[in-house]
Amino acid sequence: MKRIRSGVAPVAAAVVGALILIPYGSHDNARATDAKAAAANESCVTDKCHAGMGKEKFVHGPVASGSCTSCHIPTGNHKFKPITNSGKLCLDCHERLDSRKVVHAPVRAGKCTTCHDPHQSPNKFQLRKAGGELCLLCHDRAMVSTKFVHGPVSVGDCTACHNPHQGDIPKLLVAKGNDLCFTCHTDKAEAFKSSKFSHAPAKDSCLMCHSPHGGNFRYNLPTDGEQGLCFSCHASKQQEIAEATTKHKGLETSKKCLACHDPHVAGYPKQLRAQPMDLCMTCHDREYNSPTGRTANMKELLAKNIDHHGPIKEKDCSSCHNTHGSKNFRMLREYFPPVFYSGYNPDNYKLCFMCHEQTLASEESTTTMTGFRNGRKNLHYVHVNKQTKGRTCRACHDAHATNNPRHIRDAVPFGAWKLPVGFTKTETGGSCLPGCHKKVSYDRDKPVENN
Repeated sequence: MKRIRSGVAPVAAAVVGALILIPYGSHDNARATDAKAAAANESCVTDKCHAGMGKEKFVHGPVASGSCTSCHIPTGNHKFKPITNSGKLCLDCHERLDSRKVVHAPVRAGKCTTCHDPHQSPNKFQLRKAGGELCLLCHDRAMVSTKFVHGPVSVGDCTACHNPHQGDIPKLLVAKGNDLCFTCHTDKAEAFKSSKFSHAPAKDSCLMCHSPHGGNFRYNLPTDGEQGLCFSCHASKQQEIAEATTKHKGLETSKKCLACHDPHVAGYPKQLRAQPMDLCMTCHDREYNSPTGRTANMKELLAKNIDHHGPIKEKDCSSCHNTHGSKNFRMLREYFPPVFYSGYNPDNYKLCFMCHEQTLASEESTTTMTGFRNGRKNLHYVHVNKQTKGRTCRACHDAHATNNPRHIRDAVPFGAWKLPVGFTKTETGGSCLPGCHKKVSYDRDKPVENN
């Protein structure tokens, strides 16, 4: 038979429906007789008193064993000493849970019964509410009353991320920083390990972009669409894109920035999803109609023409084109005349002069500046440097690729006509038979007299 505190009146314990009398030791016979008489009529669990006690799915140990006086100390007939410090009482049996760096407020205050029912509950650990509903007794429900909710939150599994009692990490997290996210998002963990480039915010903290609980936007992002989030850091790009008069259509797709950039990890600089030129070809493998004219199927053009312009050889389309848009024709980084004729002005050729020497078109005579000369006569100067009807670079050259040396075109658009260039190269010069003049020849070693 189990003994209880000396001087405590005997009580009956309900264990599997059986009434077990618990004597309290060596008291005088008169009191023992009174106790037995009282016990015959008194019990913590009767049809009229505490009838539902011990009936829930989860029952506290002392309640299950009928040891009510383990926690409640009688002081008289159905009178008990008040429990003024439930947390201290719990520690008579349970180990301390406030020894770590971060302690849950109810635990630190010794208010175990804020979360746990001391008798019984339909929930595991005698929790007062199931899952996340318990947490929301104290924490703001607004954080999860959103259009999109993080998986563990949606099923009320707050302890997937948070320790309920104590821990060594702020917010009672079960792991530190991104390591916590990676416990579930294992694919991202592997990607960060194996990828050459990582987006700085994603590497520092997933919470820079994602809410861990929920949000009103997809992926728990804080803004409507990924582009708005990108602009929260990349303000200069936002301004550049807004001011561009020639827009990049890729930014107008549903993916917007993510059409080209990966927000987490990448194998290429600038978080690009593929090698830059290969990335361009995922869209520029077909013709497009634009306000400035037809855009060729660039993938096909480059495949059919073997003499590639320098930037194309280096697979760097962005050398000439601003991939976010610009104020110039074809999204070019600097001005370039989109016409056949233009009066000469160095500013008209800023794009070309990013790489080529400006003197190519300003020096009338040279022996080194260009191979396109008749003796010392600079034929670029002859064609380009005119106040009226100066030929622009595009009158003879294709900026991407041709099958002729020096990117010389077979023909150039001249209104609706494909004006032939008629270029033939020789070892020391060549000849042209274009649609704009009769055949003329040139030679660097032996100047040709053209009539």
